[in-house]
Amino acid sequence: AGTLVDFGSFAPTQVLIDAFAGFGITVSMAAARLPMGLAKWDHIQALGRQDVLAQRCQQQHARAMTDADVDTWYAAFLPLQIERVAAYSDPIPGAIDVLALLRERAIRIGSCSGYPRVVMDQLLPHAASMGVHVDHAVATDDLAAGGRPGPWMALANVLELGIADVRACIKIDDTVPGITEGRAAGMWTIGLSLSGNETGLSLAELDTLQPAELARYRDIASAKLMDAGAHYVIDTIAG
Repeated sequence: AGTLVDFGSFAPTQVLIDAFAGFGITVSMAAARLPMGLAKWDHIQALGRQDVLAQRCQQQHARAMTDADVDTWYAAFLPLQIERVAAYSDPIPGAIDVLALLRERAIRIGSCSGYPRVVMDQLLPHAASMGVHVDHAVATDDLAAGGRPGPWMALANVLELGIADVRACIKIDDTVPGITEGRAAGMWTIGLSLSGNETGLSLAELDTLQPAELARYRDIASAKLMDAGAHYVIDTIAG
């Protein structure tokens, strides 16, 4: 989401907002985006630690948030995510052409995600039907070691694809944890400023921006990704 499909990265965020609403808890889009890139259970836990949600839990239960609360919220979120992920996951413009160009150059393509396997099992066939194919995909709960910001999902792709040197790999991501992941794995790392979580606008919304406003969004997102360690930042995968 935000890199190859789902311009603006709405499937992970809007579904979280809707899941919390089922418990009478209002979460803003800005708040939902803050932990983006983490595994979804960790994402929900991070949301629960934010002031508004922490206070709500204290008011409802007269105690601090627990892992059991996170389990409850996650159990409500996951079926919604499975049901709706494909609806948000059209290819980002340029993605199909870029993947074709990489294959022409015999460059192998791995994917890693904050989505769990049950969601990836819905997303991958949909993406393939739209023309987005990868050689290997790792979900955040596939590995005992865990997911982002650690290097393990990226390195699992290196192993599966038979890459002889991580310095020959380029990790592309729209989130801060994803950039950290790539750096931890010893890879060249490229951030995406406009198509993903840091800007968080749909393509239609982005197209309405005046040049100065577009530049402001780009600069803010680029600064966050560079601060996380990105070697380069481009607008979208088409770059």
